[in-house]
Amino acid sequence: MADPSTYKPRPGSIPTQPGVYRFRDKDGRVVYVGKAKNLRARLSSYFQDIAHLHPRTASMVTTAASVEWTVVNTEVEALQLEYSWIKEYDPRFNVKYRDDKSYPWLAVTLNEEFPRVLVVRGAKKRGVRYFGPYSHAWAIRETVDLLLRVFPMRSCSNGVFKRSSQIGRPCLLGYIGKCSAPCVGRVDADEHRRIAEDFCDFMAGRTDAFVRRIEKQMYDASDRMDYEKAARLRDDLGALQKALEKQAVVFGDGTDADVIALAEDPLEVAVQVFHVRSGRIRGQRGWVADRVEDLDTAALVGEFLLQLYAGEEGDAIPREVLVPALPEDAATYEELLGETRGSKVRIRVPRRGDKRALQETVAQNAAQSLALHKTKRASDLTTRNRALEEIQQALGLPEAPLRVECYDISNLQGTEVVGSMVVFEDGLPRKGEYRRFVVRSVDGQNDVASMHEVITRRFRRLLDERIDQPEIAGGEVDPESGPMLVDPDTGRPRKFAYTPGLVVVDGGPPQVAAAQRALDELGIDDVPLCGLAKRLEEVWLPGEPDPVILPRTSEGLYLLQRVRDEAHRFAITHHRSRRSKSMVESVLDDVPGLGEVRRKTLIKHFGSLKKLRAATVTEIAAVPGIGPRTAEAIHQAVSTPAGAAAGHTVSVNTATGEIQES
Repeated sequence: MADPSTYKPRPGSIPTQPGVYRFRDKDGRVVYVGKAKNLRARLSSYFQDIAHLHPRTASMVTTAASVEWTVVNTEVEALQLEYSWIKEYDPRFNVKYRDDKSYPWLAVTLNEEFPRVLVVRGAKKRGVRYFGPYSHAWAIRETVDLLLRVFPMRSCSNGVFKRSSQIGRPCLLGYIGKCSAPCVGRVDADEHRRIAEDFCDFMAGRTDAFVRRIEKQMYDASDRMDYEKAARLRDDLGALQKALEKQAVVFGDGTDADVIALAEDPLEVAVQVFHVRSGRIRGQRGWVADRVEDLDTAALVGEFLLQLYAGEEGDAIPREVLVPALPEDAATYEELLGETRGSKVRIRVPRRGDKRALQETVAQNAAQSLALHKTKRASDLTTRNRALEEIQQALGLPEAPLRVECYDISNLQGTEVVGSMVVFEDGLPRKGEYRRFVVRSVDGQNDVASMHEVITRRFRRLLDERIDQPEIAGGEVDPESGPMLVDPDTGRPRKFAYTPGLVVVDGGPPQVAAAQRALDELGIDDVPLCGLAKRLEEVWLPGEPDPVILPRTSEGLYLLQRVRDEAHRFAITHHRSRRSKSMVESVLDDVPGLGEVRRKTLIKHFGSLKKLRAATVTEIAAVPGIGPRTAEAIHQAVSTPAGAAAGHTVSVNTATGEIQES
C-alpha cells in the first residue's frame, strides 16, 4: 500500500488550467481518471490527511503510485478526453454504471437497396435507422408483426432474399401479405423504399396521417362496394390501433426526452432511464455503480450523462434530458451533447406536471433496482471489501488481493486434458480475461503435472511481456508517454502483463506444490499462492504441513469458493465441448455408410446414446435415412463394450444442431 506523500507533486508544479488527470498503480495501470476546471485545486484535495477522505478515495490514493495530467483549452475538451481515457483504460476506481442487460433496438437498413426491418443489439451502423431501445425483444417483434400488415416491407435475411430471387418464388410472408415480395419483382426498389420510409415515419410518431389515410381508403372502398378491400383496410386499421396501444402516451406535446432518476446509499447508486420518443415510452434501462468518491447527486448525474451519451450518434440523443439535479457545469454538458446531436439539447429538472410525475415513477424503479441489487451478496461492495481483507489476514499477504486468478484441470481418464484460468478483480469476475489451456505434454490422468504445465505457460507469458515492456518490471519509463501495458502491434492492453495479487489452484498440497515449483523454476517469488481443497474447504499454502481453516461464515471463504467454482465450471465447459466431439466419433465413426449428418439425425431422434443402445434394430431402421443393414451395424457398434463405456448422456440442440454431452 503506497503512501500518497511519496508521489505528491511538488508545490506549484500543477497548473491551474482545466484538464484531465490519471492515477496509476505500481504496475503502471490506470486506476482512476478525472477532470477538473482547476487541476491544482482538484489534485490537492487528494493529498490531504487520508482520515478526511472518503473510504473509496482513500483506497484509490493508497493503491496509486503516481499521478499525471493533461491540460486542455476548454471544459468541453476535458469532458471528451475524460470519456476517451475511461473507455481506453477501464479504471477500476471510476464510477462504472454497469448496464444490467443488453437492450434490443428496432433497426431499418436504409443503407440497402431493399431495406429490411430487424431486431438488433450491440453497436450501431451508419445508414441504419434505429428505434428504441426497448425492454424486451418479444415486444418489438409483436409490434412489427402487426405493422407488417400495413407496411409490407422486407423482414427476411439476405440469404432468404437471395434464394427466393433465384427460385422466383417468395417466402411465406410474401404469400400471406406481410411482405411486398421485392425479391420476385412484385414491387420495384423505389416503391419498396417508400414503404420502408412510411414504416419509419410511423415508428417516429407521425401516426395520425396514416390512420386518416387508411380510414379514407376504407370508406372509399365501401362506397364503391369493394367490400373485400374495405374489410382488409379495416383490419389494417385495427392493427395500427393495436400497435399504438402498446406505446402509451405519457407526454401530450410529443416530446423527445430521456427521463433519468437515481437511488443512492453511501456505497452504491442505481440509475434508471426511461426513453420517451414522440411522447411515448420506447424503452427502459437500468444501471448500478459503486460510489468511488463522496459525490453529491448533481455530480453523479454529470458522471452518468458522460457515460450514457459519449460515443453515441446524434439521433440517439434527445432534445431534452430530465434529471433529478443539474450538474455543476450543465451548460458545458449541453454544449457537448448539442455538438454531437447537431442541434440544441436542454438539460433540466422537471418541477411539475406529467414530466415530474414520470420522473417520480422512474425514481421508484431506481429504488427497487437498488434494493434488489443489495440482496445479491456477491455484488455488495462492503461484503467484497471484507472478503478481500479476510483473505489478506488469513494468508498473511502484504496487501489485499485485488486481482485473483484461479486455475483448474479437467479430463476424462487422462483424455482431452484442459485447464482453465479465471480472473476476479475487486471480488467480481472479469470474463474478458478468462483463458483456456489445452494440455498436450502430459500423458494419462495426472492433474499435478497438468497444473504445473498450465501455471508455467501462464507465467512464462508474464515474463515475456515484462521483457517486451521493461517499465512494468521496474525499468526505465519514458517520462512523456509513461508506462503503457499495451501490445505495440495491436494497441490493445496486454492482459497477461498484469501480476495477480493471489493465485488460487483447485486442489490440495500436491497441486499447490506443483504450482509453486512452476513459479520457482521461472524465478517468480512475488506472487502469493494457495489451494482450496473441495472435501473440507481447506486453504493450503506452499510448504505448510497444516491448512488454513476459515470459518464457514467467512466472506473470504465464500469468495474463494466462488472463484474456485467458476474456474471449475469454465474448465468443465471447455472439456465437454471437446469430449462430445471425440466421443461421438469413437462410437459411430467406424460404422460404414454413416456420415456426420445421419449421426446427428440419430442422436436427435433418440436423444442420447443410452437410448440409442436400448433401441432395437427395427427402431433404428425407422429413422429417416437409415437402412436395415446400416441399422444392424449401428446396433452392433453401440452394443460393444467400447460403445457402452462411452454411453454418457448426449443430446442435440434442436435449434442449432449442436451436440451436447453431460
